[in-house]
Amino acid sequence: MTTHPANSAVLNSPTLSRIRRNHGLEHATLSMLSKRFPNQALAGYSYPGGFWLVGDVSTETIQEAVEEALGRLQNGEHELAIHPGCGTNYLTTGVLAALGAGLAMLGAGKRWRDRLERLPLAFALATMGVIISQPLGRILQEQVTTDGVPGALHVIEIMRYEQGGLVLNRIRTRG
Repeated sequence: MTTHPANSAVLNSPTLSRIRRNHGLEHATLSMLSKRFPNQALAGYSYPGGFWLVGDVSTETIQEAVEEALGRLQNGEHELAIHPGCGTNYLTTGVLAALGAGLAMLGAGKRWRDRLERLPLAFALATMGVIISQPLGRILQEQVTTDGVPGALHVIEIMRYEQGGLVLNRIRTRG
């Protein structure tokens, strides 16, 4: 797996590089936690200063998972940066399905009957978009939205917030 896009000054700019490396660490951490808690609902969101994990998991458990994830990424398990539940996959699927359905409706006319006659084509093109999105979402993660090479990234703080039954964990990073 290639984790660094070829000669991309934009993706390797300091801010985007930090987001992509945090995103990779977020995915690897979610993978570690999912193995320990297979039925636990978990989600994440990355930003330049680290990432958020949504889910009721203890700070100590998150610390262990982040340390294991970071160690494994540093030891060459870069594929841990790719996650099937990544928003990149969902966005890719939604965009391609919508484009397919929209393309089917081009020139359909203004009458409802004309549009209804295009529905089978819209369904078919939307389905093709979903099928194409499966490998494309993964490729976009590998080449654009994540980086499985953490470099000097390290965790500086983990904070837990609870609000009305929602548990948020903020993992701050540096490097």
